[in-house]
Order: sequence, then structure tokens, then C-alpha cells
Amino acid sequence: MISLTIDIGNSSIKYAIFDNQSMIHYQRIMGHDIEQLADEVANYHPTHSIVCATISLTEQQQTSLSKLTKYTEFLTHTTAIPIRNQYKSPETLGMDRLAAAVGAYMEVKKDVLIIDMGTAITYDFVDKEGNYRGGNIAPGLQMRLKALHDYTSRLPYVEAEGPHPELGENTETAIRCGVIDGIRYEIEGYLRQFFLKYHNLSVFFTGGDELYFEDEIKKRIFADKFLVVKGLNYILRYKS
Repeated sequence: MISLTIDIGNSSIKYAIFDNQSMIHYQRIMGHDIEQLADEVANYHPTHSIVCATISLTEQQQTSLSKLTKYTEFLTHTTAIPIRNQYKSPETLGMDRLAAAVGAYMEVKKDVLIIDMGTAITYDFVDKEGNYRGGNIAPGLQMRLKALHDYTSRLPYVEAEGPHPELGENTETAIRCGVIDGIRYEIEGYLRQFFLKYHNLSVFFTGGDELYFEDEIKKRIFADKFLVVKGLNYILRYKS
């Protein structure tokens, strides 16, 4: 089965073509141009597709997406998936988070923590029995940098790239180090806590720039920017 998985975010469309479980093409399209998407996937002749959207799709967009393949699934909280969703308000859970959780769990079939560094940083956990137990949401890198500028009268906006001493030597490096190191310490705290409780834990890191981690922690992290589209393919195959 040639399948098309589509992840529509705030600023872009990410899609992948799968031949059964093998991903044969991946691409990101800036914006939400469905016609461009149709042109790019036409040569692969996919028969099945699944759409995950974190934005509200118009009726026209949904119709255009439905025409890309013979069978189209729009992922919602009612869609049958290969893990059990135990979130108490499943209708409010971001479908990209759910798809990433499916992708990570199906790769290893054991306790798994997914850390996604996007606009927000999300931490999601699936236990070894395949139960999605929930997760946490924290501000992402750019959100923290912008907040320090937007919510103060004198602090400048600072780019993430630049000098990074152990301690800030001026306002610029104080902000950069404070934000980036704060995120690193936050993530390491989650990892240590989960490693203590779940001794066979796997950690998947997706959606953002790599940070420096201690070697002992880094050895236990899988970096996979394709988790969402892989998860969507698992869901599509589960339903087919």
C-alpha cells in the first residue's frame, strides 16, 4: 500500500510517502498550499492518506485534501489507534502529540517518553502496555526568548544563536544562557525522574534543535524528526 501522511501545522505542511512501513519521501511545504501538495504527491500515486491538523481546516481545504487519494482519514480523538488514549479530555489533545506518541511506541513497544521541541515543549508518556498516560506542556525556546522582551520594559530580544558562556557576561548572554540552559536542565530533570521510575524507558526527541546533554543521558535518547508522520502511517495501517 502506498500511503500519504500529512501533518498540517501553523506555518507549514509536512508530508511523507510510505510504501507499507518504509518511508520513501518526506517534504515540508511552507504555508498551506494544497494544490502544491497535490502536484508533489501525484507521481507517487498514493491510494490512502491520513491528515493531522493543528489548525482549523476550511471546508474547501478538507475537500481538496480528500481528493488526493481514494481513501482519506482525518485524525480526530475518535479515530481508532494502536494505543489506548487515557487523556481525560481527549478532544483537547493535539493530534500531532497523539501521532508522535503512536510513532514512538510502535517503534519500541515499551515505556516511552516523547519530548517535542516546537513552539511549545511537550512531554508525553506511553507505558509498555500501550497506554497513553498524558503529558505536560511548557513554553518553547522562541516563546521564552520573546516573552522576556515582550513582558519587560528593558530586556532586549536575543537570538538563540550566539556566544554561550557558562554564566552570562552581559545582558545578551545572560538571557541566552538562562533560556537555553533552563530548557536543558528542565529536560534533564524530566529524564532523571522518568529513568528512576521506568528502568527500561526509551526517550524520543523530536521537533527541535539538539541541545547538549550529558553523555549518559544522550545514549538513551533517539532523535527522530519523523515521529508524527510515522505515527500517522501506523494509524492508517491499523485502520486499513
